[in-house]
Amino acid sequence: MFKIGIIGIGNMGEAILKGILSNTDIFSDEIIVSDKNKERIDYIVNKYSVAGTDNNERLVKLSDIVFLATKPKDIEKVLSPIGNLLDNKILISVLAGIKINKIKKFAQKAKIVRIMPNTPALVGESATGVAFDKNITDEEKEKTLNLLNSFGKSVVVEEELMDAITGLSGSGPAYVLTFIDSLAQGGVKQGLSYQQALQLATQTVFGTAKMLMETKQHPAVLRDKVTSPAGTTIYGLHELEKGKLKDTVINAVESATKRSKELSKE
Repeated sequence: MFKIGIIGIGNMGEAILKGILSNTDIFSDEIIVSDKNKERIDYIVNKYSVAGTDNNERLVKLSDIVFLATKPKDIEKVLSPIGNLLDNKILISVLAGIKINKIKKFAQKAKIVRIMPNTPALVGESATGVAFDKNITDEEKEKTLNLLNSFGKSVVVEEELMDAITGLSGSGPAYVLTFIDSLAQGGVKQGLSYQQALQLATQTVFGTAKMLMETKQHPAVLRDKVTSPAGTTIYGLHELEKGKLKDTVINAVESATKRSKELSKE
């Protein structure tokens, strides 16, 4: 019997696997993976020494907890043959835009957890939104969160807020990467090489995020500490205000959230 089964072992499935192996007490011989691509299974099995199969029914029968990390469009094809086998098992869905009620059509008695991780899961730093089905116990919630926190940090929300999670942290890495690139390009304009500027910009964003997390102070408080009267920072901030950076970012999250809602209805 395996503790964990992962159906769909693409980039996100591999990130989940890597996090579990690196940051929990679960060993490789307690995990089984499946994928429609046999070469991908062989690669993962060789790299991580886990068990592999191309038979999802076998995986579900042998697993306590199952991650579903396939393409959302494949939900019916993947879940229809295994729905009854998931009775009373925890099913953690990584399917973007697929609501718990839709999953329950194929796995009525499963204990469903819907999650929205983001791409930093690849380096163990995902920001993951989590919504629990009503039939999950507190003990099962704790067990699930321990798994999810192995590849980042999790925030539990009501399911109706999962589209907002998608708009903020799901799409968020793209916003941050755009900002980092823009910051670096500003350095290039002032004479730095792009590589120098990118290194400085990346470390600045990383260090600022770490400082914010460790001090637990409001961003405005920390910002004011680096903003001296008539100094360089206030001049730069004034330009950001003129460019409506804050409004633009808020609008980006709103627009992405709206699109997520549209996609969930298609």
